[in-house]
Amino acid sequence: MTATYTFDVFSTLDGYGSTTGDWGGYWGKQGPEFLEHRLGLYSERQRMVFGATTFRANMEMLSADVVATEALDPWVTRMKHLPATVVSTKLREPLDWPDATLVSGDAVDVVARLKKESDVPLRSHGSLAMNRALMAAGLVDRLQVTVFPVITGKTGAGSLFRGAADFDLELLESRTFDGRVQELVYRPTVHESS
Repeated sequence: MTATYTFDVFSTLDGYGSTTGDWGGYWGKQGPEFLEHRLGLYSERQRMVFGATTFRANMEMLSADVVATEALDPWVTRMKHLPATVVSTKLREPLDWPDATLVSGDAVDVVARLKKESDVPLRSHGSLAMNRALMAAGLVDRLQVTVFPVITGKTGAGSLFRGAADFDLELLESRTFDGRVQELVYRPTVHESS
């Protein structure tokens, strides 16, 4: 039996994962239903999988100095305390993360092995380039896209799928939180040209 791998990502309606503007976290559109749902997702037994860029960003965001001065959402704090595999050829140990394992190598090979060996589901939040490669290799079982009701045509950064392969998506679940934030869960398959 292989572990399920979920690529979990936040998006604007126009497909960006972040912004260069002054929107703030979640583009200012989070609400109590959404935050409770996220805490529930991250309270389940699972292993996080990060690429180097996203892991460095998370380490900065969750550093002791930041945590001491800012109130972080409980699901984000919970994420830091889940076991994690960090795929990188550049990072070096020790990692400033409670239960992180650094693995050097190609992400496709690393995740293929993790899927065979893990006794818990795998989840990656962010890590766009790595997850695009994993989707192309057929290793992503669930693509969980949370769409926030904003368009960031001028300030959008981190295009989620620019440069990705073509995929057919089978909708598995859809939910709306706080009357405005949508979560769409798909099963992706590489689109075969005819």
